[in-house]
Amino acid sequence: MSQIGKQTAVVVAPGRGTYNKPELGYFTRHHGARSALLAEIDAYRRNAGQTPVSELDRAERFSGSRHTRGDNASPLIYACAYADFLSIDRDQFDIIGVTGNSMGWYVALACAGALDAMGGLQVVNTMGRLMQEQMIGGQLIYPFVDEGWQQIPGRRDEILSLMAEIDGRSGCELALSIELGGMLVLAGNEAGLTAFEKRLPRRQGRFPMRLPNHAAFHTALQEPVASLGRAALERGLFTQPALPLIDGRGGLWRPGSSDLAALYDYTLGHQVVRTYDFTAAIRTAARELMPDVFILLGPGTTLGGAVAQSLILSGWRGWGSKADFTARQQGRPRLLSMGLPEQRALAAR
Repeated sequence: MSQIGKQTAVVVAPGRGTYNKPELGYFTRHHGARSALLAEIDAYRRNAGQTPVSELDRAERFSGSRHTRGDNASPLIYACAYADFLSIDRDQFDIIGVTGNSMGWYVALACAGALDAMGGLQVVNTMGRLMQEQMIGGQLIYPFVDEGWQQIPGRRDEILSLMAEIDGRSGCELALSIELGGMLVLAGNEAGLTAFEKRLPRRQGRFPMRLPNHAAFHTALQEPVASLGRAALERGLFTQPALPLIDGRGGLWRPGSSDLAALYDYTLGHQVVRTYDFTAAIRTAARELMPDVFILLGPGTTLGGAVAQSLILSGWRGWGSKADFTARQQGRPRLLSMGLPEQRALAAR
């Protein structure tokens, strides 16, 4: 039960693609005082023969080829997001649950206490490295809502029907990777992705959008990565979560009663090779935990739209469109993005 005067909050951890040029220096700007955490992360990276996170964050300029690589982006995002979690003002917010998108599931595990800080880094760093080394397939994103975040009749079914048709072609592989609010992330091999891009019209000036340095996450193509991950990471890393966790199926893992073997198996099995339903995760958080607010960890702000769209699809607080969401944010915001300075000021100590 929340203490009097506090708002209840579900924390949402971001995935890959959230540390871009505007985020360069994010950890240094916001978490210089957490140098001990960064020093420990850097030591781990140096021991593994990898570039320290501090060097990446403090680089003179952003490099897409360097900063968006899975083996660099994953620990960089983890450090920023986990430090953001530690900086949430607990006098103002009672955190009642944690979830995340894609790689954000690993961050959520650490925030909820199912992994300790360095255990979380180990999982993030290992899986980011393995996916970069294997680099199997790619991803693209396509919306089924209009610019007002309302569903376009028939659009979602059209996308999924085309996806299935292409996947059935010889030499093509294409599958649903992430349910991301009003967008679908598809993943597959080059033939499958190219075939999709050729068939559907360009929308909103940027879709279908390829996601750079992204493999075919959350599809059967990642079976080799899942197998290597299980070989590299021990079950003993996982402990009972201290906070409720919501996974990429919308499943709820509760403190004191979570099956740790099942949590390990999900994290390095189903979560890697099957669709990640972020929309379902947000729906479960909204309906089962009923928070006053959602707090989106940084770096970046790109996941904010997907969270809001997922809440609209869930019918949360009567929201039915982007206009409803925008109007509500003008008063006492229900979604606080720590990547936005004005909202960070409301969430952080």
